[in-house]
Amino acid sequence: MIHSPGLLLTILAFALVIGPLVFLHEMGHYLAGRLFRVKVEAFSIGFGREVFGVTDKRGTRWKFGWLPLGGYVRFAGDMNPASVPDADWLMLPPEERAQTFPSRPVWQRALIVAAGPVTNFIIAIVILAGFALAYGDSRTPTVAGNIVANGAAAKAGLQPGDRIVALSGRSVETFGDMVRYIQIRAGEPVTIDFVRGTTPMSRKAVIGTELQRDRFGNEYRIGRLGIENSQPVLVRVGLIEAPQVAVRQTGEIVSMMVETIGQIISGRRSVKELGGPLSIAKVSGEQLSLGLPAFVWLIALVSINLGFINLLPVPMLDGGHLFFYAIEAIRRKPVGPEVQEWAFRGGLAALLALMLLVTFNDLGSFGLWNNLAGLIG
Repeated sequence: MIHSPGLLLTILAFALVIGPLVFLHEMGHYLAGRLFRVKVEAFSIGFGREVFGVTDKRGTRWKFGWLPLGGYVRFAGDMNPASVPDADWLMLPPEERAQTFPSRPVWQRALIVAAGPVTNFIIAIVILAGFALAYGDSRTPTVAGNIVANGAAAKAGLQPGDRIVALSGRSVETFGDMVRYIQIRAGEPVTIDFVRGTTPMSRKAVIGTELQRDRFGNEYRIGRLGIENSQPVLVRVGLIEAPQVAVRQTGEIVSMMVETIGQIISGRRSVKELGGPLSIAKVSGEQLSLGLPAFVWLIALVSINLGFINLLPVPMLDGGHLFFYAIEAIRRKPVGPEVQEWAFRGGLAALLALMLLVTFNDLGSFGLWNNLAGLIG
């Protein structure tokens, strides 16, 4: 049995995952701003009081904040790190005003804001393309090699050799497609469309639930259909095809995120499954202890998470800015500063509430609440 990694290894792993990803995310904003000749006043890794920093010849303050849970780029004309416009930019001399963020056309502002999340997706695609080159692409067909006794598929009457073509109306081309659909729908009903010989058939089933515990003691609730694959097919890919495979895999991961969030919103999945920085730190340490490939794969997953979350239309996030820019493009004038201010305050409150929730969940997953209950009881 492998024990959990030590505290120092966990902290190091967390820093190696979050630090570079946050830096590259903000560098995407920075480089896009420079491209459109917007002055950058501050580039910060972390929030709050400055711990250390230097100012370059362009007047940009490069610094570290004491709360290392993100970062920001503050452009000229911004009121705060959330890029809320400061009305004082209108009072600047013309040459200085031309270098401010609010002075740029809406499409340029949108590109500058979108550059951060896009950078995260590019990082993930590069990593996944490297894995595709090194290990190939799994294209195992959806042919049942074996039907697990008493599993959902067995109860529905499926047999070895059946080729699954769709699950609840969604087509599946590879065994991996089928696994991704099933594993996040434990306990849900499903309609299985398959071909037996040359005869199309359909059966209804309820996806089974399997509680898995990994070597570090983490428990996961996984959906199972009870179908084992036939002979695995791993296809070698070249330099041209590898990025295409990586883009497809990134899309599949994002699709699973969207569906999982939908399950949480609809109540089909518990909010207790949401994790925060402490969970990321714990998993980072575990994956680093398993070796470099597992750790690099985690970096790709976290990078996709950062890109996806930042694109959500929530004020304070990049997606919230893009939402306001979309409204501005339609109305041909920006949203009023009072509306933006209240929206960003609401977004900040929502994000703080989410941080409290995921931290509460993280501490619970570490057994803190059970230990306290034991002390009290």
